[in-house]
Amino acid sequence: MKKLIIFALAFLALLLIGRHVLVPKMAERGYERLISERIGANPMASLEDGLHVYICGAGSPLADPKRSGPCIGVLAGKKAFVFDAGTNGSQNLGPMGFPLPITEEIFLTHLHSDHVDGLGQMLLGTWVNSPRKAPTKVSGPVGTAQVVDGFNKAYQIDSTYRTAHHGKQIANPASFGAIASEINLSGGSKVVYDKDGVKITAFKVSHEPVSPAFGYRVDYKGRSIAISGDTAYDPNIAVAAKDVDVLFHEALNMEMVQTMEAAAKANGAKGLEKILFDIQDYHTSPVDAAKTAKQAGATDLVLYHIVPMLPTDALIPMFVKGTAEEFSGKITVSEDGTTVRLPVDSDAIIYENGL
Repeated sequence: MKKLIIFALAFLALLLIGRHVLVPKMAERGYERLISERIGANPMASLEDGLHVYICGAGSPLADPKRSGPCIGVLAGKKAFVFDAGTNGSQNLGPMGFPLPITEEIFLTHLHSDHVDGLGQMLLGTWVNSPRKAPTKVSGPVGTAQVVDGFNKAYQIDSTYRTAHHGKQIANPASFGAIASEINLSGGSKVVYDKDGVKITAFKVSHEPVSPAFGYRVDYKGRSIAISGDTAYDPNIAVAAKDVDVLFHEALNMEMVQTMEAAAKANGAKGLEKILFDIQDYHTSPVDAAKTAKQAGATDLVLYHIVPMLPTDALIPMFVKGTAEEFSGKITVSEDGTTVRLPVDSDAIIYENGL
């Protein structure tokens, strides 16, 4: 018995030593290995040629622990683009391996606050330690110039501190901030970028009273995606997204929001009740997003701008209920970090989580 007690005490001592000595050492070595692999490394070095899509924000204005404000990064070959700049979008792109400093252009779908409130931080990421010689181009609907001017003014003082601290080679005043370009869609769609095999087409969507509001299609070497932006159900999106590999479509589950609306009413929160009622008429249900994907002939459907929040994956079946009856392809409810890769000369659609 005495030997058993001694053995137990010795074993406990070893556990304590391991907890306080070995585990921290292992964590330190893991941290060092991770940092050596990522910091300063070329995130595109190991990527095969293709379209690579990074969900840097899968959420909405509603708080969601798994989903930040709307943001999608797209790497087409060696050309980098960002679509919308919601809260925390730029912070998510770095860990996902997206080359933010070489971003060619930022495209805005519309000017709702949740799609632009991270633009200031995004522009710091495209400026500091970037090879660019001119400000980042930000394109979007009428009003984009006013938004960009506001962010330029808000961050101008901060920029002088960074230049003074890091020097002009790292924080070049000539490339600080952004230059706005406003897209005028007199018709239903317009090619807004066409260089080096990358074609980006803007198309109108239905998000009244927000007008104009755009979606975007990206084509590169036979691979293609479409991004809906915020929209009510609109058959024209299927036309613009015809035969894409992946349709990235916003989704608001009406029944779940109606449950929230009823709860707000029962609790006497009249303002919140009105907001929850209002948002249903200019968004698309998951079922209608699936219907759009089928009409477009898309191979896969990725839902983003998720409303309401889904703090646990156990709610996903409830969120997508009825979608499989409308669309037989793969349906993904995205979260921050979802990455979709479309290699050229292939039909493969590869899903990863980059956070």
